[in-house]
Amino acid sequence: MKAFTEAEPSLKDAQRTGSCLREGPSHQQELKLYCKTHRQMLSETCRAHRNHEVLPVQEAAEELKQELLQTLLCPLQNKKRECSISKKTYERRLACIKQRTNEAEQHVKKEFDKLYQFLHKEEKIALQKLKQEKKRKTLLMKGKIEKITEEIAVLSTSIQEMQQLLGEEDNVWFLRRYPEMVKSCRVKRSTPAPVKTGPVVNVEKAIGSLQYRVWKKMLTVISTAPVTLDPCTAHPYLLLSEEFTSVRHTTKRQQSPPDSPQRFDPCLCVLGREGFTSGEHHWEVMVGQKTEWDVGVVRESINRKEAIDLNPDSGGWIIALRNGYQYRAATKTWKHLDLREKPRKIRVCLDYEGGKVSFYNSENKTHIYTFTATFTEKLYPFFSPGRNDGGKNAEPLKICPRRVIIQEE
Repeated sequence: MKAFTEAEPSLKDAQRTGSCLREGPSHQQELKLYCKTHRQMLSETCRAHRNHEVLPVQEAAEELKQELLQTLLCPLQNKKRECSISKKTYERRLACIKQRTNEAEQHVKKEFDKLYQFLHKEEKIALQKLKQEKKRKTLLMKGKIEKITEEIAVLSTSIQEMQQLLGEEDNVWFLRRYPEMVKSCRVKRSTPAPVKTGPVVNVEKAIGSLQYRVWKKMLTVISTAPVTLDPCTAHPYLLLSEEFTSVRHTTKRQQSPPDSPQRFDPCLCVLGREGFTSGEHHWEVMVGQKTEWDVGVVRESINRKEAIDLNPDSGGWIIALRNGYQYRAATKTWKHLDLREKPRKIRVCLDYEGGKVSFYNSENKTHIYTFTATFTEKLYPFFSPGRNDGGKNAEPLKICPRRVIIQEE
């Protein structure tokens, strides 16, 4: 490629003379005008664009800069901001996915460790029982064998003596020994106890229905909570148990991942993992001696990023306790509930098709309150342990395990 020289116009010079440069050397003048129609720069003496919209270069440049800013740059910047927001959202979701799967993995390992430990313990007990049975029966058999061995030795001696007597040639000696020999044989001729038939070891007791018996006993160590808590929805200052069945407020931030759309903040609450769009469901919550709590259900689309007044209009059907004695149903104006006894355990019942959320005192089976509504979206169990209040309300909310009954035919 030929290099530029001083006698040749540079690329910049060519751009400044524009179309006039192509008309010949006589038109190579400084370009001070701009044709908007053909988007070309012109010299003041050019007549080829006399009927077009022509602007001074400075004015045209300002106008096109503004056009570029509004039609191209601003949309690109907006798009970049949207992409950045989307990226941060996906990063938060990725962090939540990682945290949730890690927590789930640890939970699964712990649950299986419990089962492994239980089964190992049951195996050890079963083998120990077999070992004890073997030892007991072995000692018994050895005792019988030893006794029979001694008896065989005595009988062998008597047989040998009798054979010697029968071979005695001295008849006088034989007749003298005969009465004593007969007497001795009659004593020793008693019939030995017969050997009992049947299994020497009760194998049926050791291994019969082993799996069923162990499985039945396993129910005592299996957690059967009907609802578990979703850590990705928990307020950052709520502490969940390892089994995700209890929650309490702390003064230390617990949630390490960045904020996510699913997480409640500033409301001190957490949702259950599973939502419901049909059917009847119930669960029990141990509230104990707490002075403040909220329990119930909320719809999936409830606002999680603002302080809201929980009521059916905002998407919540809950009852609450305040100041240790004020029970309320979260209607639009918060209805006071006059309870004769302070409930320690609340039963929440959801009838999705029936449009009812009912609350009961689990201990005395009394009805507390029922909301009626028409449900159109997924509903989630809702829990708020209230503020710690300097330790006065430190007790956690606990989801009660459900008792499993085996029905045998």
